[in-house]
Amino acid sequence: MLRNLVVTALVALIIGAFVLVARQQTGFVVPPVDGFMEGQRIRFIHTEASDPKVADLLTVMKGSPVIVVPSLASVPKEALANVYVFTNGVPGDGPFKFQPDVFDNPPGHAGYTPLRALKLVSWKQPQQARELKSAAEVTQALAKGEITVEQPGVVINIPMITWPDGHR
Repeated sequence: MLRNLVVTALVALIIGAFVLVARQQTGFVVPPVDGFMEGQRIRFIHTEASDPKVADLLTVMKGSPVIVVPSLASVPKEALANVYVFTNGVPGDGPFKFQPDVFDNPPGHAGYTPLRALKLVSWKQPQQARELKSAAEVTQALAKGEITVEQPGVVINIPMITWPDGHR
């Protein structure tokens, strides 16, 4: 219990230091974004993207600059986790104005990395869309033929702020 409190306090200090440095150097703070992971709401930030169009979209979305880093696209696929971004379906606060993004591999679990391969999710029948809240639900909807998933080869650096079992 005490160990968990100490770890949580250290993570809070690190995030706080990041926020203070960002505010001091730029005059603003990188705003958090809401999403889903393992059926729960999470918060994250966008910092860099391998594609200029994606970086521009994310910059406009939150009013905070997302830096273009083309070399992210050459990170080996084995070193990436996934972010599922919805292009249609349930209206929401995602980059395309549909449901929040869905992530796999939370911090503290095998496969976690802040580097995420962009997966564009489209409902085949948008009027029958429902909100998906986990990578497993995305996989099930894909297996049932309800959605398509496009992989444009874009990598985004998306550090987590909160996540399921984030006290680890």
